[in-house]
Amino acid sequence: QVQLVESGGGLVQPGGSLRLSCAASGSIFSINGMGWYRQAPGKQRELVAAISWGGRTTYADFVKGRFTISRDNAKNTVYLQMNSLKFEDTAVYFCSAQHNGGSTSWGQGTQVTVSS
Repeated sequence: QVQLVESGGGLVQPGGSLRLSCAASGSIFSINGMGWYRQAPGKQRELVAAISWGGRTTYADFVKGRFTISRDNAKNTVYLQMNSLKFEDTAVYFCSAQHNGGSTSWGQGTQVTVSS
């Protein structure tokens, strides 16, 4: 099993920045990629960004140019740097890990609120 622990969420004004962290532990050898999803009230969970263990990144159109996903393999940690935050970025952000067998592990989520 893999445990994912997110941190870094909070309240920020529009135009501000936050950095989310996701630390993985446990059976990390089975992970071939990690990502961030978000879910706003009344909406479906959606992909924000993903990074493969080879370093290839994927971004949702609505965050391109504003968010950056990165990883520190030595710390088994993935980051999401969020800049130029907008009201519509308000959501619970979930870290995910994709496993070689096709399954996905999820973190508990961290709240990001963009408000003036």
